[in-house]
Amino acid sequence: MLMKFKMLAFGLAMWSCGYWMGNGDLPEVSALTAQDDASGLSQETAIKIQAAHEALKSAMDALQQDGKYEGLSETPNAYLVLSGGGNAKEDLTSGQGVDPETFAALYARQVNQDILDGLTVDDQGRLLYNDQLIRLYSKSRLERTFAERIKLSLAGSGKSPIGNEK
Repeated sequence: MLMKFKMLAFGLAMWSCGYWMGNGDLPEVSALTAQDDASGLSQETAIKIQAAHEALKSAMDALQQDGKYEGLSETPNAYLVLSGGGNAKEDLTSGQGVDPETFAALYARQVNQDILDGLTVDDQGRLLYNDQLIRLYSKSRLERTFAERIKLSLAGSGKSPIGNEK
């Protein structure tokens, strides 16, 4: 009889725990995502991003007026703008390589229609422009443009580049 009572008490305790845990006010587990939504940004951050975009657009317009910038879309190419300009269309047509942002824009098909019309894909899934493989800038050109970018960003600030002593 005592054994039956112990089994009944244990069963009732387990059922109570299960009920309490299922209906209790326990902390909820939130779903994890690979990337946060852009709408998850604070208003302050969104305003700063908009201001940065406007500043890039203004710098792009100034570079265009000086004849030092030609992009492949209406939106600013931050890589070229912050590096002091460049000609993405000439880079693309020369076959010598394009900057990283232009490369990404081409693969995302975020370029002007006249460029889109010349894009095809080879049997290996690589992007071609006028039947020529699209490549990134060479390592030495990337190093030169990044050096120019650092020089322009720090001009007059008295700061030294990250990782380098002045």
